[in-house]
Amino acid sequence: MISIILFKIVGILGLVFIIIGEVLRRKKQQDLVFIAGGILLCAYSVFLNDLVFIILQVVFTLIAIYDYFKKRTHKEYVK
Repeated sequence: MISIILFKIVGILGLVFIIIGEVLRRKKQQDLVFIAGGILLCAYSVFLNDLVFIILQVVFTLIAIYDYFKKRTHKEYVK
């Protein structure tokens, strides 16, 4: 029972992080918030044992990580 509530909180936090990431204007902060949200939602999708949701979150998180490191040295990105 406690683990169900805990993972629901993790899922909600992941969703909140991704929503905040959409609102942020600074690309560097946005990517970091997307990574955090993606990891939390990935943990929640594993708890649900939903293969489609797991794949979606893994791909989303990997793209956010790639974007963060790819643009890390770009002048506009560093601002």
